[in-house]
Amino acid sequence: MIKSKRILKVPQESFLRNKLRKETRLLAGSAELLPPVSFEVLEQMAIDLLKRLDISEEYIDFTIVLLGNESWRKTVEATPFHRRLLLLPQCLKDNSSCKGVFDELGLNCAGCKACPIDDILLKAEELGYATLVAEGTTVAIGLVEEGSIDAVIGVSCMPVLQRSFEPVSNAAVPVIGLPLMYDGCENTKIDIKWLLDEVKDFNPNPVYQPISTSGLKTKIEDFFTNGAIEKYFPGEGVTEKVAKEFMQIGGQRIRPLIAALAYQAYSNSEKDEILYPLSLIIECFHKASLIHDDIEDNADFRYNTETAHKKYGIPQAINAGDYLIGKGYKLLSELPVKGNLMVKGLQQISESHVKLTQGQGADIQFHLGQNKPNIDETLQIFKHKTGEAIKVALLLGAILGEAEESELQILKHFSDLFGISYQIRDDLNEFREENQNEKIADFPFLTAMLNGQATEETFRSVFNFRKQILTHNLHTQAEAILNNHVQQCYAELDKLKNAKLRLSLYGILGKIFKPIGTNE
Repeated sequence: MIKSKRILKVPQESFLRNKLRKETRLLAGSAELLPPVSFEVLEQMAIDLLKRLDISEEYIDFTIVLLGNESWRKTVEATPFHRRLLLLPQCLKDNSSCKGVFDELGLNCAGCKACPIDDILLKAEELGYATLVAEGTTVAIGLVEEGSIDAVIGVSCMPVLQRSFEPVSNAAVPVIGLPLMYDGCENTKIDIKWLLDEVKDFNPNPVYQPISTSGLKTKIEDFFTNGAIEKYFPGEGVTEKVAKEFMQIGGQRIRPLIAALAYQAYSNSEKDEILYPLSLIIECFHKASLIHDDIEDNADFRYNTETAHKKYGIPQAINAGDYLIGKGYKLLSELPVKGNLMVKGLQQISESHVKLTQGQGADIQFHLGQNKPNIDETLQIFKHKTGEAIKVALLLGAILGEAEESELQILKHFSDLFGISYQIRDDLNEFREENQNEKIADFPFLTAMLNGQATEETFRSVFNFRKQILTHNLHTQAEAILNNHVQQCYAELDKLKNAKLRLSLYGILGKIFKPIGTNE
């Protein structure tokens, strides 16, 4: 994103600030902005608004900040005070008399009353806010990603607010940003009345209250502990023991997480009687596919643990994988949901199951050297293998949450794009990390890009393969293709009506496909 070079000016007259605040709220309301909104869209809206009001264009960036605030307003207003962070800059302090001390997080106010920081913090903390006096956005984004908070009200100078726009948008952090009256690194000022108005603003609405993705992830992890999982895996037989053991082993559990997010976003419900078995259903299917994949790939380790067939033998591993497939369908049949939702969920699972095996079959041919797919064919394999695994999780949660058909269609397309992006990213990560046990088959996308540009000699050693990838600069081209697919993922999310799921998936994308060095 390229922003034009402008003077980042804040109106000094309160009547002009308040007029622009009022006008941007009216405009954002009529435009029905769905956050996060791109900088380019906000910029054009700001230019048009100032022209209509006959106000100087020197306030374009100030107006962009206000419009960005309005796009997030319903989400921040719906967030309880105890789930918000108030972030103040250190430059509000009075350097000549400040008695505060600094630690790794920022300034610990001494309460000397020489500057407005203490009074502001006290009012916010009385409401239940977490508070922080520090520079930049990295800490705030980190707290949201950790699940400590769900929304931020932040004060900073205009240059920092502008630089923060992209990382905050990528991380889908609900934020109200207030600019300092003028730039500078010390003894600056803020419109305190405006700030306190924002701090006190609260309008509870379950439709807009954000889901704590990290908090839900922790809850899902707890589902797979021994005590919790025993209810659904009570048997003592060897097959069930093996299946249960591998249900509890490692991984990020991203599939159960997105299933739970989709259900909670569309149903506005946090019922464990749905969330728990839903998470288990998705993990049953996922772990079954991994157990079978490991046999097909003759892999010895998964999550730094011996694979099921390595530990228990191929017959027992195949049987345990089959057991998990049956268990997933059984748990689905027992869900306390409407019959039509059950049928729709079953249709989605079975359809994805068929496509996933087709993708795996094509992948097996590639690994055996029986097929050298081109780029389009490789992307189709990615869509079937990984895209369907994402799709069955996201769609089952949305179906059980009674999402509209239009939303389901958007999620289907998003899942395809997500699966492709995820696999290209894995290819590039493997290529960057370079290890002594790697094989050319570990790079299916780069191999597809090299097909037709290299001789058979290239594919006889990893050394020759890597040399040709670098010679043709294919890794850079692959990064461009990855970025294009990730942007298409965001474009699909922008079509969703459900604000909660849109923001949650924005945050997941931001973490998985995080650009290097974007945070302030």
